[in-house]
Amino acid sequence: MYLKKISLYNYKNFSEANFDFDNKINCFVGKNGIGKTNVLDAIFHLSYGKSYFNPLAVQNIKHGEEFFVIEGEFEKKERAEIVICSLKKGQKKILKRNGKQYDKFSEHIGFIPLVIISPADRDLIVEGSETRRKFIDTVISQLDTTYLNQLIQYQKTLSQRNALLKYFALNQVFETDTLSIYNQQLDELGKIIFEKRNHFLADFVPIFNKHHQTITGSAETVQLVYESQLFEKDLLQLLQESINKDRVLQYTSAGIHKDDLSFEIDHYPIKKFGSQGQQKSFLIALKLAQFEFVKKNSGENPILLFDDIFDKLDESRVEKIIEMVNNSDFGQLFISDTHPERTETIIKSTHQSYKIFNL
Repeated sequence: MYLKKISLYNYKNFSEANFDFDNKINCFVGKNGIGKTNVLDAIFHLSYGKSYFNPLAVQNIKHGEEFFVIEGEFEKKERAEIVICSLKKGQKKILKRNGKQYDKFSEHIGFIPLVIISPADRDLIVEGSETRRKFIDTVISQLDTTYLNQLIQYQKTLSQRNALLKYFALNQVFETDTLSIYNQQLDELGKIIFEKRNHFLADFVPIFNKHHQTITGSAETVQLVYESQLFEKDLLQLLQESINKDRVLQYTSAGIHKDDLSFEIDHYPIKKFGSQGQQKSFLIALKLAQFEFVKKNSGENPILLFDDIFDKLDESRVEKIIEMVNNSDFGQLFISDTHPERTETIIKSTHQSYKIFNL
């Protein structure tokens, strides 16, 4: 799987741009604010049907314009695949593959396996549990469409239960029977999602540890710990026990939507006790583990995006990352960097074919 070419129209700072890519390494170099990351985000958009950096779709349209279009030509299993993502103000976003429009974006997830490593990943450390849950769900969903649909169904049921709790509070009524229907549905879906997350992390954590030890030369000990209320009790029991609290709060306070992933260094939160370099190494190991996990379970090399990752890493860690990319059976790699000389020096050391785009 690799991306042969991409065309951007009114996407972020680009009026119109076309790029033909090398099937191994492609580098975008230039000053900050020139659009390097925007090209990587456009590639991400074609894989996930959304931006990695800006969840408000309309804000990805170039200022003063009415629409954007991203068109990519991929080669997958020796077959050309044309993917187009477009959005017009006031309308729904459209995602097409080979001219056929998807009814649901979820049908496309996993078709173009892709992993991004970016400074924005720091949100995984500093933001709330939702960001870390999204990471788990993204990795599993790329490989398991059923899981993604179960997750969507759980969120829908959760919203309905929350709306019901608000209705009860507003109208000063309470109907146990109606609530128990939602409890039952959440319990059934929650149990499956919890088991799949738990099973995923049992496989994922050793891969993460291996990559972290390689990057840091085994100098640090880190932990990824899955936290869920369902380790203690089943969801139906949790929902029944928390009903009085839920009525006061007017939302559901127990469930797999409260799960978290604890990032630790020597069993202490890396958010408080890890240096910038340690945090960055942790996140890169996390994303390289995602790459390996998806590759292993899909049988395909995911496209890998390195957005400005060489800053704030010492030379030895950069060397280790490049060594891993060179020694492993990596597929296509896209890099953005502000230092053209540094990029070229690093890339030449891989002895792979490459293209450099000066923006």
